[in-house]
Amino acid sequence: MKTPILAAACGQLDRFAPWLAPLGLRILLAWEFFESGREKLHGENWFADLQGAFPFPFDQLPAALNWQLATWFELLGAACLLFGFGTRFAAASLLVLTVVATYAVHLPAEWGSLGDLAMGYAISDQGFGNFKLPLLFMAMLLPLLFIGAGRLSVDAVLARWYPSDPTAQPAVR
Repeated sequence: MKTPILAAACGQLDRFAPWLAPLGLRILLAWEFFESGREKLHGENWFADLQGAFPFPFDQLPAALNWQLATWFELLGAACLLFGFGTRFAAASLLVLTVVATYAVHLPAEWGSLGDLAMGYAISDQGFGNFKLPLLFMAMLLPLLFIGAGRLSVDAVLARWYPSDPTAQPAVR
């Protein structure tokens, strides 16, 4: 049974959630993907060393093209997330990028049991895969993909100005 104070607090949280929850995810992810894209933009292409580890169809593309795609999807995707513009497309693109990176770079090269695989659920430079951070990014991208950018976004403004069905309520919450 909720007390009146708890009910009022929950009501306020419910009121601000569509504004702040997606915004928090967007800001954090935008920062992380921007940092990664900036490092690629100013760094050396090391994709040639692991081109064979990429899943199909990325293993069929030249390493230089994969490098450019990853760099610009991270930079432009970060900007889209930050402003909440084309958020679902950006989240889907960055999700694919993160899955490919996890498969090619972050999963352990060999593992014989779930215990071996679980050793890679870490953030370190000690081997065993280190797939914890990309897995967290994937989990954070999913709400943005399925729910959208939230009310404090360019997507929400565009949905109000240009509704796809004039009789329907905007889908952005």
